[in-house]
Amino acid sequence: MVNSRSERVGYDLAVIGAGPAGLAAADAAAGLGLRVALVDAGSRLGGQYYRHPAPELGAARPDRLHHGWRTFEWLRERLAAAPLVDYLPGHHVWAAERGADGWTLQATRGPEGGDRVAVEARAVLLATGAYERQLPFPGWTLPGVVSAGGAQAMLKSGLVLPGRRIVVAGSGPLLLAAASSLTAAGARVPAIVEATGYLGYARGLPVLAGNPGKLAEGADHARRLLRHGVRLRLRSAVVEAHGSDRVTGVTVARLDARWKPVPGTERRIACDALAVGHGLVPQIDLAVELGADTVTTADGTAALRVDAQQRTTVPGLWAAGETCGVGGADLALAEGVLAAYSVAQRPAPAKELAARRRRRAFAALMAAAHAPGPDWTGWVTDDTDVCRCEEVPARAVREAVTELGAADARTVKLLTRAGMGWCQGRMCGPAVACLSGGPLGRPDSRPLSCPVPLAQLAEQDGSSELSE
Repeated sequence: MVNSRSERVGYDLAVIGAGPAGLAAADAAAGLGLRVALVDAGSRLGGQYYRHPAPELGAARPDRLHHGWRTFEWLRERLAAAPLVDYLPGHHVWAAERGADGWTLQATRGPEGGDRVAVEARAVLLATGAYERQLPFPGWTLPGVVSAGGAQAMLKSGLVLPGRRIVVAGSGPLLLAAASSLTAAGARVPAIVEATGYLGYARGLPVLAGNPGKLAEGADHARRLLRHGVRLRLRSAVVEAHGSDRVTGVTVARLDARWKPVPGTERRIACDALAVGHGLVPQIDLAVELGADTVTTADGTAALRVDAQQRTTVPGLWAAGETCGVGGADLALAEGVLAAYSVAQRPAPAKELAARRRRRAFAALMAAAHAPGPDWTGWVTDDTDVCRCEEVPARAVREAVTELGAADARTVKLLTRAGMGWCQGRMCGPAVACLSGGPLGRPDSRPLSCPVPLAQLAEQDGSSELSE
């Protein structure tokens, strides 16, 4: 595997994303004789799931913060020795263009804009993963309030903690993993505040029986948290964060079945950091712009529609992992392999087919168990900023609906600028959609999937060499 080439290269497959799905796909495709470009925005292999410290930090045991670290090491070693794989780190893909002979990916390489790069391939696999869903509440913009995944990222990549006394809140299995990692690193976690319960999993006992590894993983987290005295508060939510220069505490309230705070149940917990997140949202911007069909998962998010061979509804475009619905690393690994075999027009391996069937069933069960209730907007005050980038308060969104006649999130965005900031609605999109009276909804279709310097858009030939 090499990091760059001195000439333009036509690949059989371009894999976008170097997380579990992308790594597995690149490895399997190379094993089948395909020339592969593994394109990733990060500086090191692994994506968000296998995020790890830079070598100069001298971490002695990065595996202690991961499940499945041996799988990552195995894939990393195989790809390092794979002559058919070109690894292109630091490449932010902002557009994909389909031509008569295949695809051209347009990417920005390097920090602060860097160079414009074109990657040409016969087929493209989207393995871009997901990002966290944030539901705003008063005080969520205070320093010390981070996403649950963000807290893990700080620890995994920088070996630092967002605080010493950290409340973990939101919904979904990521909370258990985050709290387990934080306590292992020496943080005090006074409470995990989970908006749902776990009884929803009981409706899928056959599914649980088919995924014993997930049960073992959950039991391992529970054992660690019990050993550190972490309290689990079910059917509750952080409805306000307190502090001036930094968060100093949170108010937690019980929720009813629709996620409406129950009056009189408020309790205050002191902390110097809050890690909060309400599940994950598939990152499918590129595919949506190309017109790929989506499906709505059980927790209300949009994921790419794929067939049994991981093909999207756009010819020549495959998808694997969280882009097809959030389901974890094991599912992503299986789908990456299946996509590679499909691109190579080879029969799918039975092992991966069985793994996908089991893991997808668990993913559906998990999404249903942790789906946000419709009345969570009851804890959002008018003064609460919904769009952090443009500092748009909930009052402006509500006025756009009640006084200006906005009937959907797109109209609200045009009237208030909510979603027009740097993140392009990735953080505030679900909240704005709900406050607008609609569902979590399909992502907006945008010609550019990430910020790109104007100078690169002005280039005439639309390409550059893949050299340094």
